[in-house]
Formats: sequence, structure tokens, C-alpha cells
Amino acid sequence: MYLVTGASGFIGKHLLDALVRRGQPIHCLVRPSSVDRFRDLIDERWPSARSQILVLPGDVGSPHCGLSANTIEELGDTVKHMFHLAALYDMTAGLEESQAANVDGTRNACRLAEALGATLHYASSTAVAGDYKGFFREDMFDEGQRHKSPYFRTKFLAEKLVRDECQAPYRIYRPGAVIGSSVNGEADKIDGIYYSFKLIQRMRRMLPSWVPLIGFEGSELHVVPVDYVARAMDAIAHNDEVRSNTFHLTDPKPHTFGDAMNLICKAAHAPQFSARVDPKVLKVVPPGLAALLGAMPAVKTARREFLADIGIPESVLPFVNWRSSFDTRETEAALAPSGIQCPRLEDYAWKIWDYWERHMDPDLFQDRSLHGRIAGKVAMVTGASSGIGEALAIRLAEAGAKVLLVARSREKLEAVQQAIDRCGGEALIHTADLSNPEDADRLVREVLAEYGCVDLLVNNAGRSIRRGISHSYDRYHDFERTMSLNYFGSLKLILGLLPAMRARKSGQIINISSIGVQTNAPRFSAYVASKAALDAFSRSIA
Repeated sequence: MYLVTGASGFIGKHLLDALVRRGQPIHCLVRPSSVDRFRDLIDERWPSARSQILVLPGDVGSPHCGLSANTIEELGDTVKHMFHLAALYDMTAGLEESQAANVDGTRNACRLAEALGATLHYASSTAVAGDYKGFFREDMFDEGQRHKSPYFRTKFLAEKLVRDECQAPYRIYRPGAVIGSSVNGEADKIDGIYYSFKLIQRMRRMLPSWVPLIGFEGSELHVVPVDYVARAMDAIAHNDEVRSNTFHLTDPKPHTFGDAMNLICKAAHAPQFSARVDPKVLKVVPPGLAALLGAMPAVKTARREFLADIGIPESVLPFVNWRSSFDTRETEAALAPSGIQCPRLEDYAWKIWDYWERHMDPDLFQDRSLHGRIAGKVAMVTGASSGIGEALAIRLAEAGAKVLLVARSREKLEAVQQAIDRCGGEALIHTADLSNPEDADRLVREVLAEYGCVDLLVNNAGRSIRRGISHSYDRYHDFERTMSLNYFGSLKLILGLLPAMRARKSGQIINISSIGVQTNAPRFSAYVASKAALDAFSRSIA
């Protein structure tokens, strides 16, 4: 019989896949607040094993994982293997919460294993190696290495606790960076190499696959598929001939970061990094100079904004150039009777990419409907009293926007407002003559004071004059009138509302132009010139 913590986690689900096949009862320690969700998971993933998988309400944050003395006594005669997988894997988490989950939780798991008289199978991590440089054997642990992140530090302290304090028999498993299944690519979290997938996807859209790129070679990338980790833990746990108690669950022949990225690029049909820079080349740069350049505000800002744009946290960058290599000889010997071997990345990289693109790509979860984009936001529509402006204002209000109706005539705007009220929308009237610079400035001040910001500005107000050039020699004022509204009026609103949008890093400006800009329509020179000016301005600042 088994007891498993973290059964609903990434590795936990795949471990249960393996344990279910053994036909023995499996007690899964689940937080009381998550019991219903876990039962749903059982119904979805293991419907034929409902009677085999037993839910045990508890919490690794409590002494003996929250189990009563009576429950421990009932389980003590039957539970032989306790798998402790529950942990906080978050590279951005702070030390306090990582300590509570990874160290204190492991201490409680040790006490429970001792009370049950069960063998503790602890899921540690190659993170314990920290910044150790060189070949890290399975029998090595505290070699004076440093740990720069709370996750690395607390995984080291948790394993130390098992080694120094646990009185029950134990085995320690150190997986590398766990990625999706080699069988179907299944994963449940974007992390590690997955952060690079969005950049690869963008490269595929921008460049033909045959374009050679220059990339970074990096050091060994110790990725390992989750199904291998689970099957290896299951097999080693049931191998009574094993003498060692620590096992590296990593690829015995790891790829470099550059090679691994090329395998993913190939799977994505994206350009590959044909030329890659070796990290040793960077050693020619004096350390002081490199540190100085990296500390420059402009460099830090550019790096931060670039990484944010492609969705890569700065905290993962150090792992591109990992300092350690990992020995797997004890693991290979323990798995030999079962025939289990770590799959090669080149054999399943396409499954990893395919699953991510079909199920995990953040773009899949964006609500691309108008309602999803505009509901609850403030939208200003100029020239909203008729035509395109009126129709657009009503459509935006129907989608849930708070629409600011702008035009000279209050009477006409009230009619539009009534139409919006009838459809259940919200609209507010702001009269202004945008051809008058002072009135346009007043409108901007009024709107910012009342609403704080505008999420969407639609410059639709315009004046059209149809007159051939031969009849316009003495009508310079026609050109002034069209430019004052069509160009300068829109420009006033853009310059007034754009600062708040930039400060919030959110907002959109839509300028209603004209096909005449492309066709150079006869008799509309004044109108087309004013629209062309607005187009050129917009392209220049975009």
C-alpha cells in the first residue's frame, strides 16, 4: 500500500499512472479545500481506479501532515512506501513561503514516515548542486556550493533534513528540469525551456525556416520528461536490490542549451541557430567591464523590457549556462532490471512543442471577442452623432464599454445616448468643437479629471469638402478648415491622452482615415491631404 503527497501535481499525476498499474491501494494526501477537485481528477484520469485511489484529507504544513493518531495507527500496518512529492516549485517565490512548503513540509513528511514505519521516497532536485562547477556524483551532497534562489536553497535544506534527521528508511530522487511527457507531450505549467517557446513561435512567423541564426551555445541542459521521472521512481522504489539511496533522474547524455533549442526550433518549423557562441568566448570580456555594462540603467531597462515582451522571467537566465554535470550510474544500474531508459530529446521534442502550441500557448486563452477586449473600459468616440461614429459607439456600448460621445451637437448626441440606453449600454455626452484648439484642450482636461484615463480613443470626427483645384484658388480657408478638424483636432486629443496611456502601458488609438489617401481621389484634395497628414503622423509615432 502507498501514501503519496502532491499527487495532484505534475510528477504526482504521472506517478499515480504507474502505481495504479500495480493494483495496490493508494492513499493520496490532499488538502481539505482541494478534495473535491482531486475527486474530479480521479474521475477524469483514473475512472477505473476509483476504489483503488483513496483520498486522505491532510496538509504537509501540519505536524504528521495533519493526520490524527488513530488514522496513523490504521495506516501503519499497511503503508510500506510513502512518496513525498508536495513542494513549492516557483522560481519567483520568496524564501519564507519556499521554506514553509519545501523544508517544513518535508520535516512533517519525515515524522509521518517514521510513525508509519514506511520507506520515505523523497523527490528532491538537481537544484541541490547549486553553483557547483564540475561533475556532481549521486553520492555527493554538501560540497560548499551556493544557492542563489530560494527554491534552490530550500530544496538543499530539505534534502539535508532527510539525510540528517529522518529515522525511517529513505531514498532520494533528484530529477533535472522536468518537462512534458515523452509519450504525448503533456505538461501543466509554463516553466524552464517553455519560456523560450513564444520567442521561437515569433521567429517562425517572421522568418522562413531556412534562415540561419546566431545563438548561444550554453552548457548542458538537464531536461527530463515527466513520464520517465515517474516510471523511474516507481521502478527504483520496488527494487529491493538497490544499495544506493540517491538517484539522479536526468538524461545521461544531455544536450547543450543550443542543441536543445535547435531541436525545439526544428519541431516548430522555425529557423535554427546555425552559428552558436560558446560561453568561453565571453571570458575575454573583463569581469569588471561586464558587470559595469550590465548595471547600466539603459542596459537593464532594455533587457527587462525585451524579456517581458517575450514572456521570459529574468530569474531563469542563469540556468542557460548551468555549471554542473550529473552522474547517473546508480540510477542506470537500479533501472537495468526494468529496462527503463531516459528517452532522447530528439525523439520527443515535436510532442513537447505540439502539446504546448495546442494546449498551453498563452494566446489560446485570450478572449479575442470585442466584449473580452473592451468590456468595462472607457472608449472615446469623436464624431459620434452620426454615421460611422454613431454605429461604432453603439457597438462598443453593446460590448460593455463606457462610451464617451463627442461632437458639437448635444441634441444629436442625446439621440445616440438614448439608443445606447435602450440596448443596456452606458454612454456619456461631452460636447466639443475639435477644430478649436482651446476647446479640444478643455475636453482632454475634463475627461482626464473625471475618468482618469481613456482606454480607447477613436478619432472619427472629420470634415469633407468636394471641390476641384481649379475652383479652389481663392479658397485657402477650405484647406485650413479640413486640417483644423481632421488633423489638428485629432492631434490635440492624441497628445493630450497619450501620456496617461503610456504611463499605464495600456491603451489604443484608432484613426478613421479614408481610401482617398491611397487612390488620390479627384476633387477631394483638401480632405485627402488632411487624412494623409494624420496617417503619416500615426505611422511615425507607432
